[in-house]
Amino acid sequence: MNKSEAVILPGATIGIFGSGQLGRMTAIAAKQMGYRVHVFSPSHDSPAGQVADLEIQAPYDDVEAIERFAKQVSVITLEFENIPVDTLRAAAKHAPVHPSDHVLGTAQNRIREKSVLKEAGLPVANSHPIRSLEDLKTASQEFLPGVLKTANGGYDGKGQVIVKAADEVDSAWAQLDTDEAIFEEFVDFDCEISVVAARNTNGMIACYDPVRNVHRNHILDVSLSPAGMTSKLVADAKEMASTVMEELKVIGVICIEFFVTRDGQLVINEIAPRPHNSGHLTIDSHLTSQFEQQVRAVCGLELGSTEQIKPAAMVNLLGDCWADGEPKWDSALGIPNIKLHLYGKDVPAIGRKMGHITALADSPEQAAEDAKAARSLLEAKLSQPISSSNS
Repeated sequence: MNKSEAVILPGATIGIFGSGQLGRMTAIAAKQMGYRVHVFSPSHDSPAGQVADLEIQAPYDDVEAIERFAKQVSVITLEFENIPVDTLRAAAKHAPVHPSDHVLGTAQNRIREKSVLKEAGLPVANSHPIRSLEDLKTASQEFLPGVLKTANGGYDGKGQVIVKAADEVDSAWAQLDTDEAIFEEFVDFDCEISVVAARNTNGMIACYDPVRNVHRNHILDVSLSPAGMTSKLVADAKEMASTVMEELKVIGVICIEFFVTRDGQLVINEIAPRPHNSGHLTIDSHLTSQFEQQVRAVCGLELGSTEQIKPAAMVNLLGDCWADGEPKWDSALGIPNIKLHLYGKDVPAIGRKMGHITALADSPEQAAEDAKAARSLLEAKLSQPISSSNS
């Protein structure tokens, strides 16, 4: 029988599936609030495990280890969406798990995700499920250009191919090398924004104002808040985020990524049922960070204020910053409005997220300039080249 869904107070133990930077920052927030934290991880000495009270190292298909883990905690959450649904179901026999296996299963499959959003009346790009080359040829007759994406998995631009013309269809299908995909009509957008939102066990919802995101090589590079959108667009984006949370009955933090079209319309790109890279700046710039909000939500507490204290921007620190040796941390931290967050990863690699920098300033644009300036100061000389990684 599941443990009660009553309010879980500080002093209790929170379990986290996943052990990367999102788990790390959630664990830090939980421990600041007086909770104990256990992390379930396939790896040892993980970013989250370094700050947790206990790190359980086992694969996600080890049912015995999962159930033993679940029996030791009061509630379980997760830090990324590629955890097997069966893992959550096994754990849920012994402790509440937020978000649920239904939410996770929906977010893991782009076809299911788009179907749920459409049924809720939310704006998404025109799309078709693709399970064969013939399906793709038929869909491409309806619209081009389009984006062919794997139905499952894929992140930071991986697992997708842009198809601009009919003569690219065959090669796109071969390149993706999958048996299930989705073909989406290409959205001519002006910018990308995201809304981080939370819903607790009582159905209370709190949405942060949208964050404007800039990508480089398909990886989030810079986030700015406020996003510089009209008041109507801000209200519409937050209303849509609330609708997603209600439709899926999400408990915890979720991020909804939007395209803003050139004529000012919103189109939902995808959802992530967890804290999000674009919400990292809330640690320094908001009364309640997305990570504290995650703890509050899954423990059944009242949600914190999403008020922003000062304009901010965040830049990601990839392993590329280590290409010429250990970064010059003292130089970057010489800028007084800079906040440095490192994730405890021991092997820097090209494209791997190793940390982030947040800057606070009088405007998000100035904050972005300061954050990028600090990042540029990190580059050192003298070192050996680093390896490539998909992590």
